[in-house]
Amino acid sequence: MNRLLRGLSAIAILSAVQAHAEETMHLDELATAFGWDFESAQVTVETLEEGFHVLFGVGGNIAVSIGEDGTLLVDDQFPQMISRIDEALAALGSDGIDFTINTHWHFDHAEGNLTLGPRGTWLVSQANSRAMMADPHVVNLVNFKYLQEPYPMDARPVITYDDRMQFHFNGEQVDLVHFGPAHTTGDTAVIFRKRNAVHLGDVFNNSGYPFIDADNGGSIDGVIEFCASVRDEIDEDTTVIPGHGPVTDYQALVDYIDMLTVVRDRIQAMVAEGKSLVEVVAARPTAEFDERYGDPGLLVNRAYASLTK
Repeated sequence: MNRLLRGLSAIAILSAVQAHAEETMHLDELATAFGWDFESAQVTVETLEEGFHVLFGVGGNIAVSIGEDGTLLVDDQFPQMISRIDEALAALGSDGIDFTINTHWHFDHAEGNLTLGPRGTWLVSQANSRAMMADPHVVNLVNFKYLQEPYPMDARPVITYDDRMQFHFNGEQVDLVHFGPAHTTGDTAVIFRKRNAVHLGDVFNNSGYPFIDADNGGSIDGVIEFCASVRDEIDEDTTVIPGHGPVTDYQALVDYIDMLTVVRDRIQAMVAEGKSLVEVVAARPTAEFDERYGDPGLLVNRAYASLTK
């Protein structure tokens, strides 16, 4: 009986979500849906060591390197947050943002380009991310569909790479690495070698289960492979900066890879048996991880989508 009730509940939820998600939202509507308040939102700072910080506000986590060569950011949130980001950086000794690396093209990590690009910040990304910024794309968040409009030329990265590139900035080597489609088609992990820290963007989410943009080339297989490849580039003492959630460590990344591998294998086995999304949701393939990672609906839906393409 419990299994039947879970199945009926899953059908009802999926039907409601499908009906709700037929129309695309714009940013003001999405902000309301997610409870983002740009007017009152504050930027907070976590200092990891002198000259190296993480900023938290609305959107993805921002890594910051400040030193004799200037200021380098990893991700830039939204235009509405830039003035508060500027204030936080000034308090840390920055006199302007010289470079911003976009870990990927999604709005909550790269929309700040719309302000930073026109005022002269050098924007950097993996080549696929720049290409995605040139056209409109619907981001299917299951409960909502968001229409990300194309960025104007001055908000697109002017420096791109395919698989790997390096910065030599503020006294350290900064590696940008791409291991194929994962969260999106153009993800970048940014490894600060002297600081022994890595920012993974939304390939690694430490606030819950990850979102996989399966409609725009992302896949659960790719997320696992990307994270495992980054794991092999770092060590047990590396500080790990996720796209969302608290700064963490190597073991949290290892646990995340293990969790996703178990969930992927379970969903893949059910796909091979011909089970529908409703049946997979009802089977609760994430059950023992939900206490740690929260609501699995978005992950299961998008993982299923990526495994059935």
